[in-house]
Amino acid sequence: MLKNKRVLITGADGFIGSHLTEKLLNLGCSVKAFVKYDKGVDTKLLNILTPEFRNNVMLVAGDIRDPDAVRQAAKDIDIIFHLAAIVSIPYSYVNPREVIETNTIGTLNVLMAGKENNVEKIVHTSTSEVYGTAQYVPIDEKHPLQGQSPYSASKIGADKIAESFHRSFNTPVATIRPFNQYGPRQSARAVIPTIITQALTGNTVRLGSLTPTRDFTFVFDTVDAFIRIAESPNTVGEVLNIGSGTEISIGDLANKIIEIINKVGDKSVSVVFEEGRKRPEKSEVNRLLADVTKAKKLIEWQAKTPLDDGLKLTIQWISKSLEKYNPEKYEI
Repeated sequence: MLKNKRVLITGADGFIGSHLTEKLLNLGCSVKAFVKYDKGVDTKLLNILTPEFRNNVMLVAGDIRDPDAVRQAAKDIDIIFHLAAIVSIPYSYVNPREVIETNTIGTLNVLMAGKENNVEKIVHTSTSEVYGTAQYVPIDEKHPLQGQSPYSASKIGADKIAESFHRSFNTPVATIRPFNQYGPRQSARAVIPTIITQALTGNTVRLGSLTPTRDFTFVFDTVDAFIRIAESPNTVGEVLNIGSGTEISIGDLANKIIEIINKVGDKSVSVVFEEGRKRPEKSEVNRLLADVTKAKKLIEWQAKTPLDDGLKLTIQWISKSLEKYNPEKYEI
């Protein structure tokens, strides 16, 4: 259904965005990639894409906080996938204003641009962090929203602006709310690459709190959910959780990754707590577990990749890309 559609992807050079770009190109879309300007902006995404795809992507460098840049990028576009955001929770403690301006005002700019250019649909990206620590599990879309970090507050604001545009202007926006994601290309600020890189290169994995649980979804399954949400008329005005429906503690996750790595090697790796990696007490999200009943009903989606299989694929990719990581540094 998306074949020949003119698509704008904000944050196209990010972890999920790059995989989504590839998938949309495979489906026959014409893709405009809106990426934050820096001196390497012309090579980041192109280095990921195969030569046959590069000519089908128009790179647009800009800042999501610039309404004119976003408005111009949205011209002659059918569908907008809005993924651009600052996603680091630790960074939001250090620079809350930048995170809020990027994630909340940036989303407003996308919605305004979509409205003014009469796009067919906007798929806005949320996060399970908006729920904070679970008040009940599994977490459905009716769960209260809790701003337990400046990052989560910025995304709550963005989600509510998207909701308001649908209710106020009948803007055709759907909100995808992924739980924790993982897979090839993910940066070192995320927990799974942090564990893998330390386990591959040393004998100690240093982490913050080990008891919180998370619901992990392999990136290919998440990209499939983005596509289904864009294609379905049933998702306009809706919020959909995207998760595996299973949870694992960070400590157990680390041990699982170490076990998988040790099956192809012979090394002793220990997991230790490091105070500097711990979230502030009132900010820690202790439990996340998705209820994906709505996604199953509206778009017939559910995660297909078992955690062990996804971790093996991720370990294989990272082991060949270690030059991209610095395991000794705590990335925020």
